[in-house]
Amino acid sequence: MLIGGLQKISLIDFPGKIASVIFTQGCNFRCPFCHNGHLVDPAQFGATLSEDEVWDYLSSRKGRLEGVVISGGEPTLQKDLKAFMQKIKELGFCLKLDTNGTKPDIVANLARSNLVDFIAMDIKHDFSKYDAACSVKTLVKSIMQSIDFVKTCGVDYEFRTTIVPGIHRGSDIVSIAKNISGAKKFVIQEFVPDHAMDNNLRHETEESLFGLAHRAELENIRAECLHYVADFEIRFAH
Repeated sequence: MLIGGLQKISLIDFPGKIASVIFTQGCNFRCPFCHNGHLVDPAQFGATLSEDEVWDYLSSRKGRLEGVVISGGEPTLQKDLKAFMQKIKELGFCLKLDTNGTKPDIVANLARSNLVDFIAMDIKHDFSKYDAACSVKTLVKSIMQSIDFVKTCGVDYEFRTTIVPGIHRGSDIVSIAKNISGAKKFVIQEFVPDHAMDNNLRHETEESLFGLAHRAELENIRAECLHYVADFEIRFAH
């Protein structure tokens, strides 16, 4: 496993659980709004953590921590991900997987092996705008397969989209809800520009939908999205 970082304690990354977050190194997207460029862009890669360091920490927290989040980067690119997750399960922790959904077979294998207790899948944009949002040629068919699997596999989950000024409009949010129609939960989260991969996005030129002036519009968007998804959450950064 290429481990780019370890957040020892998080109260927000695993719903309802005190967790650690393990960040894997490497991603097959180049989203300009990504805030983890040091895990995505090889030119920014730092030294990796040894697995032994992770095991020592997790072993010392048995009975205190409830869960572990595997995030990234994109974890499903790691060849030894399944074995790594099996070992975490053997320590008695619940596991959450953060994924972009580009590897539906891997996500399905992990879920069917009872290694995942929660899946958070990022939906970058409406299907028609995926390539532009990710700055790569995207196999939208794979994204759709992952969405269909996550909705029906029996593992708790949420779909989430980071809303970036100039990249996402209110109408896009409703289109994404249609793309995941029948989903249990859809979360839109506020973009934080400070560490965006694209320097131009670090200084927002358009007002965010999350600003006070747009709260009524957000509520209208919520009402529209609830025609397609069971639960819709607006997740503010602060």
